[in-house]
Amino acid sequence: MKKLFLLIFILFSVVSFSQTKKIKILSTELSTADESKYPGATLLIGKVKMSHEGATLECKRALLYKDENLFKAIGEVIVEQGDSIIQYSDFATYNGNTKKAKSWGNVEINDKEMTLKTDTLHFDRINQVLYYTNGGTIRDTKNTLTSVKGTYHLEEKKFTAKSKVTVVNPDNHLESNHLDYYTNTNLAYLYGPSTITNLKDSTKVYSERGFYDTNTDISYFVKRAKLFLKERTVSADSLYYDKRNGFASATNNIKVVDTVQNMVTKGNYAELYEQKDSLFIIDKAVAISVLDKDSMYVAGDKILLTGKPEKRIARIFNNVKIFKSDLQGKCDSIHTSQETGLTRMFNKPILWSNNSQITGDSIQLLTNKENNKLDSLKVLQNAFMVQQDSINTENYNQIKGRNIYGKFENDDLRTMMVKGNAESLYYNNNEDTYKLETITKEIASDIDFILEEGEITQTTYFKKSEGKTYPPSKFPSDEKKFKGFLWRGNEQPKTVEDIFIKDTTAITTSKTKKQPKVVKEAKEKFIEETTKKKKAKPREFK
Repeated sequence: MKKLFLLIFILFSVVSFSQTKKIKILSTELSTADESKYPGATLLIGKVKMSHEGATLECKRALLYKDENLFKAIGEVIVEQGDSIIQYSDFATYNGNTKKAKSWGNVEINDKEMTLKTDTLHFDRINQVLYYTNGGTIRDTKNTLTSVKGTYHLEEKKFTAKSKVTVVNPDNHLESNHLDYYTNTNLAYLYGPSTITNLKDSTKVYSERGFYDTNTDISYFVKRAKLFLKERTVSADSLYYDKRNGFASATNNIKVVDTVQNMVTKGNYAELYEQKDSLFIIDKAVAISVLDKDSMYVAGDKILLTGKPEKRIARIFNNVKIFKSDLQGKCDSIHTSQETGLTRMFNKPILWSNNSQITGDSIQLLTNKENNKLDSLKVLQNAFMVQQDSINTENYNQIKGRNIYGKFENDDLRTMMVKGNAESLYYNNNEDTYKLETITKEIASDIDFILEEGEITQTTYFKKSEGKTYPPSKFPSDEKKFKGFLWRGNEQPKTVEDIFIKDTTAITTSKTKKQPKVVKEAKEKFIEETTKKKKAKPREFK
């Protein structure tokens, strides 16, 4: 069996060798030999022209090694392969058996799609591949590409470039360390850290995997994608960006940083419209504002930001929750104006400041635009403030009235005034024994009080009409809670993670938004190309 295999191998080798065609000399002015200088070679001088299996080579002088089927060309070398490519260089060697050529010295190659220039170029005619390892430049009708290493696949019109790669046109500048570029479509597929910079407005896109259409300025990235705009930075797991139409779509682990307003917005699906200055984000959407070393988190089913930074409007819809270390809240929707610094909470709004619960028909927060700190609070219509007794949790200190107005100091709620039809109810404990001693109920037109670390330390009554202090046993049981009392402590978000927990009673109205058709098409195009690349496993040239 082994002998049979060896015989077949020898026969195959002999047949293959016999089928190898010899290099043909078509013309020369002088043919001679110099065995002392060029052993085994025929020296050709003047207007040399040879051919081999569909390719021709012209030069000034050459050495032909007939036994090795090898050709060395010197001076004004021109190589043509049918009507597909034409190559110029100072020197070249060609092996007729392996069909491999090497050219060096001012190398230039032209085909219908591009022009390639380098110092040294290798040509594998069997695989129809050109490659260089020490720097080269390729130009087509749209772009100029440079790289340290490059491989051009003639049949696919695909150029694989590695190490210090740039693709430049009048509008954009692309830098990468590994990409595939198609000269017939002007598409670039990126496989390493890459940055695209718009030369007109300095917009940048960074990614480590994706594709870029240099014709339409459309890009799609799937690894560590970042978009750098004038006033925002967008990062996500995947990012679609249409520069000309100013549209971006991001998916999963999205982070949008507003560099002007010091705000961060997060979520898992977002759409950004540059010309309208708008951002739409859903799926665990949260807006984060940095307030003097502390941050305020506002989460909801969807977030919409519109307008220029100085006049930006933030709208957060459905199941809204707020978390700050000393202030939490909840409502159905929020409207914030960067121009006025005013935040309005709608539909059963509630705030928790330390151990105080504050409710009303409408709640407003005002931020000082100069120092970006909370300035004041308004609770309008049916204002109600409740504090649970820390000793006897069945007792609640209560203050209610028409409206409540509060002031913040260093982001802490320090003073509050109940304006109109004010009532208060306090459970007074002994400071030493912590036992309940008295219960005080007061009615006044207005009540002013001061807080320290969330506790009421001083109370002032205006136009007090009546008030009474009771021993606990004498206090009417039906007056322990004011009309409209509702303790909602179980709804309070205690951590940042709590703002993403949906209430069992909440009705979620938002649905996951479908990706635009153009985004799906870009994704499919990228997947198709990268799948082909994996199957092909192209040869690496070193």
